[in-house]
Amino acid sequence: MESNRQENLLFKQPRSFDERKELAKVLVERLKYRMPLAIDAIDNRADKAFAAWPERIYVIGPGGRIAYKGDMGPFGFHPEEAEKALLALVGEAGAGG
Repeated sequence: MESNRQENLLFKQPRSFDERKELAKVLVERLKYRMPLAIDAIDNRADKAFAAWPERIYVIGPGGRIAYKGDMGPFGFHPEEAEKALLALVGEAGAGG
């Protein structure tokens, strides 16, 4: 995207997990991403399992149950829906669920 060029956010496709971890540092350090994140293995097994390409918001509940599956991003992102799912989980946990 042109905005990536303007902000100098152009990177080669990583060929190892260590290279992928280095790119994740850009997200955390340079772009100030403050939520916990997981890094997919270099074979993209999580991407394939969750059909997450190009990106998607998921909320995973207790026992690995999918509590919320958003539409494909970035334009299908609806963080307010993910927030509702998270609040429902917190409510369940607080009620002993």
